[in-house]
Amino acid sequence: MINVTHLRAFHAVATEGSFSKAARALNVGQPTLSSQVKALEAGYGVRLFDRRGRGVQLTDLGRSLAEVTNRLTSLQEEAEALLSGTENLAHGTLTVGADSPTDAMELLAGLRTRFPGLGLKITMGNMESVLADLRDYRVDAALLSNVPIDNHLHAVPFRRAPLVLVARKDHPLAKRERINLMELSGHALVLRERRSVTRDLFERAAVRTGLALNDVLEVESREAVRAAVAAGLGAGIVIASEHEPHPDLVTLPLGPTTIEVTEYAVCLRGRRRLSTIRAFLDLAAEMADASAPRH
Repeated sequence: MINVTHLRAFHAVATEGSFSKAARALNVGQPTLSSQVKALEAGYGVRLFDRRGRGVQLTDLGRSLAEVTNRLTSLQEEAEALLSGTENLAHGTLTVGADSPTDAMELLAGLRTRFPGLGLKITMGNMESVLADLRDYRVDAALLSNVPIDNHLHAVPFRRAPLVLVARKDHPLAKRERINLMELSGHALVLRERRSVTRDLFERAAVRTGLALNDVLEVESREAVRAAVAAGLGAGIVIASEHEPHPDLVTLPLGPTTIEVTEYAVCLRGRRRLSTIRAFLDLAAEMADASAPRH
């Protein structure tokens, strides 16, 4: 049976990136920690780290094991929280993944106001990378657009926002009140990378309407879309809530039907009752209700 102390030592080194930092984190001597990791490697005849000067780098096997120990550590913390029955968020930590900073920061600001002692961390990425972090326990919860159906996920609708066209004021379409997708034929477009939700939704709509995308500049961030459009490289497609006003740019709604993105607050279904994650989900639901249109 695997030695849990050795596994804990490995996880600390993998997380901290060095034996000295890991020893301080665990409050043990560095020789003790090094011997525990060496015992783990020797016991299974494997190499988990490449030692390079004062630092270390995970081997391929080490990276795979670190994914497992990430999950084990998170599950241990969750078990401790459930057994203690704690509802006190004064000393907890919540790590959130997001594919867009705008609404994520608003939600985190609300959490900070409500629970000033709660530690907050945020990581950014596209939907695929953030979902991978969520499934591997590298983040506790996430704010994502158009989450795929998955029985292992629990998702709470948060915000809805349309895709819009962003163009320079001197663009031939800039004076229009609304842009039909077919009117984009023959115009240069600036689009996000193919892994992005924005690109996926727009291309699906283009296929439905018969728009051929022949002149496309692909960029990897919403900031790059804005910069490319401002430089005159084409008209861009962005989510309306993510676009910051610019004196030289205009935003125009797209048609003939609205192309809409729905953002969700997401967690693993089995972790939704953990107090920090539940606080995140509850606040997202409250904010969604507050922003919903009244009839």
